[in-house]
Amino acid sequence: MNAPVNTDPTASLRLDQFDVSDPGLYQSDSWRPYFERLRREAPVNYVPDSPYGPYWAVSKYKDIMHCEVHHEVFSNEIGGIQIEDQPKDLARPSFIRMDPPKHDEQRKVASPIVAPANLANMEPLIRERTAMVLDALPRGVEFDWVPEVSIKLTTMMLATLFDFPFEERAKLTYWSDIAICNVNAPDAPVHSEQERFDVLKGMAEYMGQLFNERRDAPPTFDLLSMLAHGAATRDMPLKEFMGNLALLIVGGNDTTRNSMSGGLLALNQFPDQYAKLQANPGLVESTVSEIIRWQTPVIHMRRTTSQDTELGGKQIKAGEKVVMWYISGNRDPEAIDDPDGFVIDRARPRQHLSFGFGIHRCVGNRLAELQLKILWQEILARFPKIEVTGQPERIYSNFIRGIKSMPVRIPV
Repeated sequence: MNAPVNTDPTASLRLDQFDVSDPGLYQSDSWRPYFERLRREAPVNYVPDSPYGPYWAVSKYKDIMHCEVHHEVFSNEIGGIQIEDQPKDLARPSFIRMDPPKHDEQRKVASPIVAPANLANMEPLIRERTAMVLDALPRGVEFDWVPEVSIKLTTMMLATLFDFPFEERAKLTYWSDIAICNVNAPDAPVHSEQERFDVLKGMAEYMGQLFNERRDAPPTFDLLSMLAHGAATRDMPLKEFMGNLALLIVGGNDTTRNSMSGGLLALNQFPDQYAKLQANPGLVESTVSEIIRWQTPVIHMRRTTSQDTELGGKQIKAGEKVVMWYISGNRDPEAIDDPDGFVIDRARPRQHLSFGFGIHRCVGNRLAELQLKILWQEILARFPKIEVTGQPERIYSNFIRGIKSMPVRIPV
């Protein structure tokens, strides 16, 4: 009789060899066993050698929350928000890469656009566009959900938020893809940090013309006008302008785009939950929260310690890189019941880390939820089922959990 085969890919690895920064883990969707072992054996684990230098991998919900709450110890400003360091001469500061007080001053400029009253004003437009996109979809033939639905809807929303020329809106998606792509991916739109910087500089020049026009005009309710008239943002240097534009474009695009795709995939992978939603459309809001947890569009966020500290029983020195793996915290059974299940009627559906927490919590989280809620309300009103007909193609990234393409079919 043959001995059972150990299929755990982590079985032969020592903990100091546990480098979960490999983008291939997320492109192949094979990351789960690595984090299961980390959460079990080393929730705060020192990785001495990685392509991004040494770092601490934080994999449990409670430890990630500790980092989020103690922003005075776990700094965004010292080293940025990604495991990969930005070359200093190509750095693009933005308010998410800042600590208080400057962070607070700049964030306050942009936050009114996603205030509840403004979201209520935007809802009819979002619903009208969503209906238009869904009504144009083909029936009975296979098509790619990502460009036909996810990208179309988020790009139109971005154009509205910036009051950007609507016929030029594809530029916004292109800039978003440039800002977050892994330059080492074979199909990346740019292949060096210098190329990325040059494209985003071109973005800043294009947007700078609109910015100047808004600054010379009475204030209006769009992001460029808010930045142009905000005391903390109207005189930003070029690199800071580039950084904040990229932040707002990516923030308004990627979380929602990939959750629009990931949600349809999850409901196909868990048909009992799809049937439950169809039988009770009142579960849409909790379904949206579960989609965002399940997808975890931002895989990690990085902090750098401003002082010596302790986390999870480990001593961390000032200046060390600490990486919070949201994708793992959202699967932590100590914080979330049945975390590997997709459950649309959880008792506490908004208990997840996908938007971060504390002062850096995603400023547009309610807008993302609104767009997804409307999408699923309109889908349920039209289609008995949307079938995912093949495996999705995922992007090569350890930062954004993105879906590049996904074949689907709407039965006739």
